[in-house]
Amino acid sequence: MPATAEPLRVAVLVGSTREGRFAPVVTKWLTGHLDQRDDLRADVVDLAETPLPTVFPAFGQQPPPGTEERLALVSPRLAAADAFVLVTPEYNHSFPASLKNAIDWHGEEWHGKPVGFVSYGGLSGGLRAVEQLRVVMAEVNAATIRNTVSLHNAWSRFDEDGTCTDPAADTAAKALLDQLVWWGHALRDAKSVRDYVA
Repeated sequence: MPATAEPLRVAVLVGSTREGRFAPVVTKWLTGHLDQRDDLRADVVDLAETPLPTVFPAFGQQPPPGTEERLALVSPRLAAADAFVLVTPEYNHSFPASLKNAIDWHGEEWHGKPVGFVSYGGLSGGLRAVEQLRVVMAEVNAATIRNTVSLHNAWSRFDEDGTCTDPAADTAAKALLDQLVWWGHALRDAKSVRDYVA
């Protein structure tokens, strides 16, 4: 990265809203990696803390009261991001409804920006959720990066203090963020020259 390049703004979108969720442990570990870097600035958007409306208005109609206020807590943060990392568990071979809802409420916020994934779960480590998210993110004109972090049997990879005990996960996180930086700068630079066409 050139010395004069401005750090990328990364929105870390935490998809799980379930009670007793493991997402805060995974998110804290990921943000620890982000905080060690000078080329990234993280903004954690936790959908459990900033829930979005779940009822969409009929086409051409006004949204229900309170919708704009709730979106105002999330939408500007997604718009300001240069890149995203989606933190997702796997529920029934897919990703949480709260994450799909957040994606669907937004459009231009995703356009021409890279998306990385950190998934967790049992034996599959959330990989089936990520494969489905790749298709969804392509539809909203985002560019998913190849490398992911997949935490198989995630609960056994962290100690009681929330410290990751798997060096391979730390290596995977570095590779993910390195790719996110490359794509983030490439796409941000391209959009500074010409508008993204969706």
